[in-house]
Amino acid sequence: MDFSLPKDLEALGERVLGFVKEDIIPYEADPRWTAHGPTEELRRELNGLARRAGLLSVHVAKEYGGLGLDHVGKAVVLEAAGYSMLGPVALHCHAPDEGNIHLLEEVANPEQKERYLRPLATAEVRSCFAMTEPHPGAGSDPGMLATRAEKDGNGFVIRGSKWLITGAEGAAFAIIMARTGDGPNDATMFIADLPNPAYRISRTLDTIDSSFMGGHAVVEIEDLRVSGDAVLGELGKGFRYAQVRLAPARLTHCMRWLGSAQRAHDIAAEYARTRTAFGQPLGAHEGVSFMLADNVMDMHVSRLAIRHCAWLLDQGHRGSAESSMAKVISSEAIMRVADRSLQILGGLGLTRDTVVERIFRDVRAFRIYDGPSEVHRWSLGRRIVERRGSIRSV
Repeated sequence: MDFSLPKDLEALGERVLGFVKEDIIPYEADPRWTAHGPTEELRRELNGLARRAGLLSVHVAKEYGGLGLDHVGKAVVLEAAGYSMLGPVALHCHAPDEGNIHLLEEVANPEQKERYLRPLATAEVRSCFAMTEPHPGAGSDPGMLATRAEKDGNGFVIRGSKWLITGAEGAAFAIIMARTGDGPNDATMFIADLPNPAYRISRTLDTIDSSFMGGHAVVEIEDLRVSGDAVLGELGKGFRYAQVRLAPARLTHCMRWLGSAQRAHDIAAEYARTRTAFGQPLGAHEGVSFMLADNVMDMHVSRLAIRHCAWLLDQGHRGSAESSMAKVISSEAIMRVADRSLQILGGLGLTRDTVVERIFRDVRAFRIYDGPSEVHRWSLGRRIVERRGSIRSV
């Protein structure tokens, strides 16, 4: 098996990494990076830097100004972008917009692509994806979806509550999942222009993470009227389209956070080389050097899992089981890397004199969103017990 990368892709990854190190990392102390993510002003400034460098939205289809990268290409570029948590914001390959771009590329009709995909792909606007609901609605179990869309003439009226909606504040449109029937799979996706008084942000949640544009909001949808043209794809296929979005989007999270893990490790490794204790550099003590070695092994395994799953998606496989495995493997390994890196830094790691503390907080959330590790293990375990699917050990 040949795991080598094409030279042009390797060069692109190095170019992105160099751009992030030189142009984006200096912004990490900018006060416009708030507890609820970078401000819109900061986003546009970072987008401008990427645009001038020829790196804005490189993952997007060529038709919309990108390079049309396949999933393996994204694995290389998004990891490099993630070396700073502001890197994906600058390159406009962050969540939820990256996942929404992919979904619209796959499902939207030509009119919707011009109206929504083109301005989103070029970073003129942001978007959000409204599926998760407070109890007793949909969370890890999408089948509990409670938001409903009732037929009203040629359109629909949508009613329901959503929460943990990333990027809702400042989004130009929302992709909303709602029930359009009483069957277990009767769900439909709708595109709604924002702002709209019927789509009301009741509060922005205070969360452990701080890298997502627009934060995470609670949204009340009260008699939101949309036309029949607002249906994304076909009626009743919302859950199917959710998988079109979620499997690749789950993987791109892994790519970006792997870059951040590498950054945390690099900071810890440099500290271990220069900080002395008990008459020698920290890194000369096995307790520290072993942690650095474990970091490298965790990142190596994560990178292999991510790129293998990306390759499968490029070959036309659905990759749901593989993306679940990659998500669990990498989210837990990346958390360990961040934890060890903070531990090596000691008291310095507890401060914001380095970005490791912020990486540590953000990657802890990664074990929960896009499916907690336990849900993925449960899904994989069920496949194994029922001896179905493409898991090799079945």
